[in-house]
Amino acid sequence: MRPRLADAVRPRLVGPVRPRLVGLVRPRLVGPVLVTTAALVLAGCGSGDSSSAASAAKLSVKSAYMPQPVTDSLAAGFLVIRNDGGKADELTSVTSDIAQDVTVHETDGQSMQEIKGLKVPADGELVLKSGGNHLMFENLKRKPKEGETVSLRLNFTKSKAITVEMPVKSATYQPTSGR
Repeated sequence: MRPRLADAVRPRLVGPVRPRLVGLVRPRLVGPVLVTTAALVLAGCGSGDSSSAASAAKLSVKSAYMPQPVTDSLAAGFLVIRNDGGKADELTSVTSDIAQDVTVHETDGQSMQEIKGLKVPADGELVLKSGGNHLMFENLKRKPKEGETVSLRLNFTKSKAITVEMPVKSATYQPTSGR
């Protein structure tokens, strides 16, 4: 009997034949692979959030006051913004119900000018004081009196806005802390 052509082309297998698991993962490897993958994913998620939170700006406000205005249309405001975080931020705008506009002013020698914002340094303070950088409440809706409190909102580039209750002091008030 003569071999058929199809049989001649077929390779001859020598020894026992084991089926191959092509494209399948062996069951005993599934557990360790899943555990390792999960550990890597969780480690990656945790590290990014904690380092950025630790270095973000952490702002607080102290020593806020407004001298009782001497005119019906203008008032000044002073305060200290403390940043206990590792990244700087910037005071970009201020709003208040008592004034049509609240602007940020920079004082350089004897001249002052409105500016778009002031930096709050990392691990430092932005001091707004009489004779220095300060807030100007313009076009007052009413003239605040000593003993009242004025509410204002400080807006920043990165941090959430901070609402401040600013007490109105006498027109000649000088803070004892030097600020």
